[in-house]
Amino acid sequence: MRILVTGGAGFIGSHLVQALVQAGEHVRVLDALHPAIHRGRPLPTDGVDLVVGDVRDADTVDAALDGVDAVCHLAAMVGQGVDLGDLPAYTSHNDLGTAVVLAAMASRGVRRLVLASSMVVYGEGAYRCAADGPVRPAPRHDLDLRAGRYEPPCPSCGQPLEPTLVGEDARLEPRSVYAATKVAQEHLAAAWAVGTGAQAIALRYHNVYGPRMPRDTPYAGVASIFRSALERGAAPEVFEDGRQLRDFVHVHDVARANVLALAPGAATPGRLRAFNIGSGQPHTIGEMAGALARAHGGPQPVVTGLYRAGDVRHVTASSALARDALGYQPTVDFDEGVAAFAHAPLRG
Repeated sequence: MRILVTGGAGFIGSHLVQALVQAGEHVRVLDALHPAIHRGRPLPTDGVDLVVGDVRDADTVDAALDGVDAVCHLAAMVGQGVDLGDLPAYTSHNDLGTAVVLAAMASRGVRRLVLASSMVVYGEGAYRCAADGPVRPAPRHDLDLRAGRYEPPCPSCGQPLEPTLVGEDARLEPRSVYAATKVAQEHLAAAWAVGTGAQAIALRYHNVYGPRMPRDTPYAGVASIFRSALERGAAPEVFEDGRQLRDFVHVHDVARANVLALAPGAATPGRLRAFNIGSGQPHTIGEMAGALARAHGGPQPVVTGLYRAGDVRHVTASSALARDALGYQPTVDFDEGVAAFAHAPLRG
C-alpha cells in the first residue's frame, strides 16, 4: 500500500513514517518544512518520497496523491497558540488545508483517511457530581482563576466534581482556536466520508510527548516546554497549581495507533469513526514536570499560579474503544517514557 503522510517531517509525522516503513508500506511525505518548526531539511529515510509543499495548494496536493491508496493527514498548526491573532493562520492551515486535501482525494478516488485529531475537541473532560451524576461544567471564569479557584464546580449544585475518563461519545465543546479547528477538521472529514462512501478515522491524540518534539516555541506541548527549560538550566514553570490531570501518551504508541487505523476493517465506509489515543495512565501536569526534572537532573519545577484563557482543568481519556476496534494497546510506561524523554533530542 502507498500512503501519503501530510506533515510527515514533523514530530509525530516523522515517527509515523518510520513505523510505516518498518511495516513494509510505501510512504510519500508532503510537508511545507515551515521554518518555525524545521531549521533544515529532515534526514532522508530510505524508501520515502519527500514532496516539499503546502497542503493549501491544490496542485501540490493533487500531484502528491498520484498513485496513493490512503492518506494520514497530520499537517497542521498545533498547540494553544499565542493569542487570537493566530486565528486566521490556524483556520487557514488546519481547516482550509484539510478541505484542499479532501477535495483532491475525492477527485483522485482515494478513499481511506486517517486524520490526526486531538483531545482538545472535548474542552473539559468528563466529570461526575456526587449529587447530580455525570455533568459538563461551564467554562471557568477569569475571576475564579485569578483567585486560585481552578476546579470547575457542578453547574447544577455548585459542589466539587470528580474527574472521570472521557469517551468518544462526549459532546464536542472546543474552548480554544486550535480546538475549534480540530472539530472543523473532523466535521469536514465526516462530510467527505458521507459524500464519497469513503473510510475515515479520526484519532484524538491526548498529550503526546517523546523525542523530536520542537523546542522553545509557544506552539509546543507542555512536555516540550518543560524539557526546553531544563535544557537551558531553568526550572520548569507550572501553571495554575499543577494539579491539572492529563493523559501523556508516548509518540511511539501514537504512531502505532495510526498504523493500526490503516488496517483492513478498521474503518466503516461512508462514515467517520473517532478514537481516543491515550496511555490509560492519568498524571498531573505537576507530576510530568517533576518527573522530567528528576530524570534530567535539573532544577525542580516552580508552581506559578499563572493561567491561560482557553485552558481546561482536567481531560483524560478512555482508549477502550480503540483497544476493542483497532487492537490498540499502549506499550510505553509513563516513568520509562519520561526518563528517556528527559535526555532525548529535541527539534530546532
